[in-house]
Order: sequence, then structure tokens, then C-alpha cells
Amino acid sequence: MAGREYDLVLFGATGFTGGLTAEYLAAHVPVGCRWALAGRDRGRLEAVRDRLAVTQPAARDLPLLHADATEPDSVRAVARSARVVLTTVGPYALYGEPLVAACAAAGTDYLDLTGEPEFVDQMFLRHNDLAKRTGARLVHACGFDSIPHDLGAYFTVQQLPEDVPITVEGHVRGSGTISGGTFYSALTAASRGRQSLVTARTRRAADPPPANRRIRTGGAPKRAGGRWAIPLATIDPQIVGRSAAALSRYGPDFTYRHYASVKHLATVAVAGTGIAALVVLAQIPPARRWLLSHRKPGAGPSAQKRARSWFRVRFVGHGGGRRVITEVSGGDPGYTETAKMLGESALCLAYDDLPATAGQVTTAAAMGNALIDRLRAAGLVFQVVHAESDVAPSRA
Repeated sequence: MAGREYDLVLFGATGFTGGLTAEYLAAHVPVGCRWALAGRDRGRLEAVRDRLAVTQPAARDLPLLHADATEPDSVRAVARSARVVLTTVGPYALYGEPLVAACAAAGTDYLDLTGEPEFVDQMFLRHNDLAKRTGARLVHACGFDSIPHDLGAYFTVQQLPEDVPITVEGHVRGSGTISGGTFYSALTAASRGRQSLVTARTRRAADPPPANRRIRTGGAPKRAGGRWAIPLATIDPQIVGRSAAALSRYGPDFTYRHYASVKHLATVAVAGTGIAALVVLAQIPPARRWLLSHRKPGAGPSAQKRARSWFRVRFVGHGGGRRVITEVSGGDPGYTETAKMLGESALCLAYDDLPATAGQVTTAAAMGNALIDRLRAAGLVFQVVHAESDVAPSRA
């Protein structure tokens, strides 16, 4: 990608998470980094740039690029101008594909924050082959979905012997408030259950997972570490499974189980009832519009609320006669830490010595230890909590 005008372009800086990502990049890009903000509203981009310049005077001269997901020519121009494009513009099922297509065609590295399995599967089916030919790395889920889980599982596997069967469980807990954009994306995904299922089946037929890589998201709740472990079918275990399929370090046989960790089962009943009601209402257009009117995109939790938020993902790994407990933890998962994760992922792709990959790849496969090192330096915790001779792993 020699001769590209920009090292990084951030698309969506006028949104809530995009604004936080712009703030993070403004404070952390290396000297000489050529980066720009892209969006459809010049006035709002100028307002973001002015805000950045208050604390980071160098941001006063940031280039502003026109890009609109409904104008494919504009996103193609952005993709051709940059080495790496990162986007916070969602819901990705509605607005994401033009930029993925443009980056795949231009050989430009692409990152996003999607937690939408349907979108990830569609982008694989439509653009993976072209990205492999052009050398573009298409990296989805570069925020709380799914970096702590993907890199946490990878970090855990590395604490166990090589070339042995490995079993890992991930247990996630945390506290936080969602933004209007996140709510919009979640409700959109909930309204597309049938389409998502069809796309997932098509993806499995075209890209079947290896028989020696098993991802378990079902089963009954169980006790673990004095808490209840509730099987959790999010995008995170899917991403872990794709990393395991791509990397031999996960051993000749690998199984991953993913759980939410809660103190009381009643919490699950209340949350499950609320989620079920939202899924039902999301199928009814007037009800969906009513719900969306109560939480507008662009708004999010205050700095004070974010300062009180946190996450912790604990992993239990077994393999080769060893048992290890590891943990990935940080502050506000959905926004402060997500902006950090996305920003460091972009800097990692732009500047670090990484393995040769192309096409749709995960953070573990594309960036691995280089990104773990960056995130540790940025304040996220990756640690080994305990290691011992193996005991029989749970079969629950």
C-alpha cells in the first residue's frame, strides 16, 4: 500500500463511540502518523476536530473526508486513500457493507465494532475471496465484542503445553450502560433472526468449521467459582472458534465453552424476560420504531457512569496435564475500553510486524501477541491468576 495518502482513516467520528475513538487516537497516534476523520456531515466533523484540538493541538490540522455509506463512490475514495480504515458506523447490517466491499477491492485493512453475526457471515461470503487476492485484512468485532474473549482465549491457550488437546471456558461479568447506537444495532439484529439463521447456515456450508474445533454455547446453568455460569450464545464464542480454526497453537483438538457469570439465577430470569420481550417487539415495525424513539443514536452514558463501569472475563483452561486460570479485565466495556481496543487495533495493523494474513481474519489470527502487548500498555489487564497440575475438566 505504498503511496497511500493516509495511514489511518476513522469513519464515524461524529457518533458517540466514534467520538471516543477519535479522542483516543488523537492522544495516542505516533508522531508522523497521517490520519483523517471521515463522515457525511462536514459541520459535525469540524466540531469533532475542534473538540480534539482543545487537548491535542496537533488535531487542529486533521483532514476531513466526505464519506457516506449510501454513496459507494465516496467510501471507495476513502478506502483507496488509506492503509487502514476503522469504522464505528452501525448497525452494520444496514450501513456496513459498502466500506467492506471498498476495502476488499482496494487492498485496504478494515476494522469495525460489529457484534452482529449475520453481518460477519455475509461479509465472509461476499468479500473474503476478493480480500485474499488483494491482501486486505477484514477484521470484525474489534471492541468489547470480541477482543477480551478472543485474545483472552488465545492468551490462555499459550499458558498450556503445545500439541495437546485443550479445553477452555470463558466466564464474563461486568457493569455498564448501553448507548443509543448500541441499542439500535441490537434491536436491528433482533428483528433479523430468520435472515441471520439462513446466513449462518450458508456460511457453515461454504466454510465448515474443522471437526476438531468445537464451540459450545448451549446446556444447563452450572455452579462455577461460587457463581452461576449461564451458557451465552453471543458472537464472542464464534470469533474464538474462527481463531482456533486458523491457528495450530490451539492444539490438535480444541473445545471452547462461553458463559455469563451471575450471582443469582433470578438475575437471569429477569434479564431473559426483558430480552425476550424486546425480541418479540423488534419483529413488529411500529413497536420497533417506538422503542428506537426512546434511545437515539449518538447519545451514550456520561463520563461519570463510564468511570463506574467495568468488565472481567475469567478463563479456565485444561491441557497437557495443566490447569490454568487467566483473566482479562478493564474499565467501561462498551465505550471507553472499546474505543481503546479499536484504536490500538488500527495502530497495530498500521505499524506492527505481524504475520502474513488476508481475507476475513480475527484479532487473534491477525494481531495476536502484538495487540495483547499494546492493550496491556494501554491499561487492560491480561494475567494468569492460577496454574496447577490438571484436574478433570468439566463436561457440563
